[in-house]
Amino acid sequence: MVPDFDRGDDAAQRFRAAALPYLDDVYTLARYLLRDSDDADDAVQECYLRAFRHFATFRGGAIKPWLLAILRNVCRAEYARRSASPVVAGADDDWAEQASGGLWSDPSSPEAETLRRFDAAAVQALIARLPEPYRETLVLREINDLSYREIADVIGAPVGTVMSRLARARALLRAAWLAEEEEP
Repeated sequence: MVPDFDRGDDAAQRFRAAALPYLDDVYTLARYLLRDSDDADDAVQECYLRAFRHFATFRGGAIKPWLLAILRNVCRAEYARRSASPVVAGADDDWAEQASGGLWSDPSSPEAETLRRFDAAAVQALIARLPEPYRETLVLREINDLSYREIADVIGAPVGTVMSRLARARALLRAAWLAEEEEP
């Protein structure tokens, strides 16, 4: 049975109210994991369908980590379907406009806004080149603003692993940024 989000019943209304505010966050993670906007769209749709089907089993608390865990499973299934080799697509022209979150705060001046745009695109490209476990952890923390405990729940790993992956991701990102600055 395909869920009908418009049927007007209480479960559908509660689901819409609880889950739809996180649609952009779910898409952002899908885009970073799958590296293709069409695949990300499909993964987000599948994630929300699965979440709605199993909404009755949701035990309350923060729904965002639950949605991101479902999305992660959807993306992993897609990787498996592709024989564990993710498709690497070129970045969309509008990708810099779609990403937002902890790494890119509100600018304090027009100059800062201009630098932010250039830096955001460069950082996004560098994040996209990180190995998957580090990229995923960094996106969940810095872009989706999840706590270490929430990230641990999403990825199914201990908090210590989250902390070490995040530290390693930041170190790799810093090293890549400095290497890019040194190139002529």
